[in-house]
Amino acid sequence: MAAIGSIRKHSTLLVIVIGGALMAFILGDFMKKSNRRDVNAGKVNGVEITIMEFNKKLDENIRSAKQQQRTKSLSTNETFRVREQTWEQMIRKILMGEQYKDLGITVSADEMFNLIQGPNPHPLIKQYFVNPKTGHYDRNLVIQYLQNFNRLPDAARQQWINLENYIMADQMRAKYNALISQGYYVPKVLAQKLYEENNTRANIEYVAARYSNVPDNKIKVTDADYQAYYDAHKKEFKQKKARSMEYISFDVLPSKSDIAKARKEALATKADFVVTTSPKQFAHANTDHPYDTSWIKEGQLPQPIDSVMFHSKVGTVSNPVMINNTFEMARLMKAAIRPDSMKAWHILIAYKGAMRADPGVTRTKEEAKKLADSLEKVLIRHPSKFKTLADEYSNDGSVSANHGDLGWFTDGRMVPEFNEAVVKTKVGHFTIAKSQFGYHVIKVIGKKDFSRKVKVALVAQDIIASNATYQNIFAKASKIASEAHNQKAFEAMAKKDHLQLRIMPRMYETTYYIPGLENSRSIVRWAFKSSTDIGVVSNVFDLEGQYAVVVLTKEFKAGIPSLENVKDELKPFVINKVKGRYLANEMKAFNGNLNKIAGAVNAKKQSMVNLTFNTRNIVGFGMEDKVIGTVFGMKDGSISQPIVGNAATFLVKLDALHKAGKLTNYNAFLSSYYSAFRQRVKQDYPYIALKDASDIVDNRITFY
Repeated sequence: MAAIGSIRKHSTLLVIVIGGALMAFILGDFMKKSNRRDVNAGKVNGVEITIMEFNKKLDENIRSAKQQQRTKSLSTNETFRVREQTWEQMIRKILMGEQYKDLGITVSADEMFNLIQGPNPHPLIKQYFVNPKTGHYDRNLVIQYLQNFNRLPDAARQQWINLENYIMADQMRAKYNALISQGYYVPKVLAQKLYEENNTRANIEYVAARYSNVPDNKIKVTDADYQAYYDAHKKEFKQKKARSMEYISFDVLPSKSDIAKARKEALATKADFVVTTSPKQFAHANTDHPYDTSWIKEGQLPQPIDSVMFHSKVGTVSNPVMINNTFEMARLMKAAIRPDSMKAWHILIAYKGAMRADPGVTRTKEEAKKLADSLEKVLIRHPSKFKTLADEYSNDGSVSANHGDLGWFTDGRMVPEFNEAVVKTKVGHFTIAKSQFGYHVIKVIGKKDFSRKVKVALVAQDIIASNATYQNIFAKASKIASEAHNQKAFEAMAKKDHLQLRIMPRMYETTYYIPGLENSRSIVRWAFKSSTDIGVVSNVFDLEGQYAVVVLTKEFKAGIPSLENVKDELKPFVINKVKGRYLANEMKAFNGNLNKIAGAVNAKKQSMVNLTFNTRNIVGFGMEDKVIGTVFGMKDGSISQPIVGNAATFLVKLDALHKAGKLTNYNAFLSSYYSAFRQRVKQDYPYIALKDASDIVDNRITFY
């Protein structure tokens, strides 16, 4: 009561304090929001890509990917790939849109009409609208499709709009590439120079002293040597913003008690599996991993389940077998002697609404059945007419090439209804099978390689780690996270507890995969937070089935790193440079006498013939551009000064230089250059260069 009275006495003060705290909280939050600049997914040359725009396009692409793969969901990795493709798609649209606008590149309505309905349409139109009877593009099918456009499902209409958008974009790209390709020109003076570089040939003698033969104690590398090499090559070390880290992962694996509990549950499942009258439905309802119930041969099931299924009577249920982290069991549903290979001819009679039915097919399901029955009757009386009737009536797109002859196919390869019809029908006889594609009029031509096969219902039940197991492993991870306050302590604890310490030498904001870790984007985002300092040990990351603790070890800032940051990388190159100067001084003492120099530097005199300016390698030494460049600036019979190369120091004598003549016309010679340029344009080099020169800001790490 005294405490309550005291509070009442100071109620006015409390209201002021609480009110002030609330105001500070609200203002603080407001200030954070007003100062937040990265509310977009990114920028391309100043053009914002808002997160709403990006997510809308991403959702469209994910839906499209699901349709293409015929799946209800994408894996985490697949979603990441679609996200990256979407980002690239939006960058391209902005950059190329600017180019098209500046160059006045457009696609008119008349052009689009010709690309879709003209005599020579876009390749995709030719690919999608093929008459199954002729095997060739049929313009009438396009017209029929467009006439029925408003009656198509929403998904089909959207697919057509996407196709039109692609065709327009492809036409714009083709015009742009044509402009660049036609703009490539080689003047005659330059053509002559290129011809000389390709055809002027040199014969040389040389001595090459390898750096690997010079002991390190013969030289002294100074800070000035490092600085000189860095100044000359620092642009080669330009880098993106990156981080490096060390990490320990803790996989959550079932304990012995978890396995014992799972085994008990599996045995209870087996008891129900034995008595069920619907084994296929039971397996579907009780398995954690759906299983294909098609016919299989011996050796295709896990051992010892395979042995039980192939040496038992129908209805037998195998004992649960532990395979990795699951208990698996199977019930034998059917057993039969079946062919491994079959051969058949067929005529497909599709109907409106059947899967993959051509837009031009208008017959009903009943009409299709009636036509199939009629064809079967005709063929029974006149088997020789099969291929003629197939060419005339079959709606299978391959009929123009195979005339209905499917050749040999393995058991299970065709749709189930077709496959079983062939298995059950005698060789030389006819039958009709209905599938999602329509009615198949079939003649069985052959069967071979018979063997015993089985159909099984399989139940695979995952062994789930218990909450206690999760807590025990989390406690181990938490101990590292709470007690290791820096990198040194982190490494010491890993060593003491015999934990595997793994290294991620460099990761970027877009990095998605970290070896040994699942769904690791949360770690990447943590590593790139401005508040995450070098040497900081993370809290425990929960990565769905495993835990991880991380320490940030290094930061790589975007741009050209300092000499200190790349000194270790420079070291072997700088040492070679200093050894090169050392060997050059040794060589100078012999006034160009190759034989004496060879003896002094533990090398031998060598020769090369037909060396051209465009040659890239000196045999046995790799790329030595400086040596080759020097040769073609020398006079016949002259000897070079020592040349400090990449792998050795060279001294070269030019024996003879056979100069190329001149051509009256260089067109034939230049054709390969023009062809190579056009090929680079096709390979997207212009866009790659444009993207490299653009100012692209990627803020997606804020959201993903």
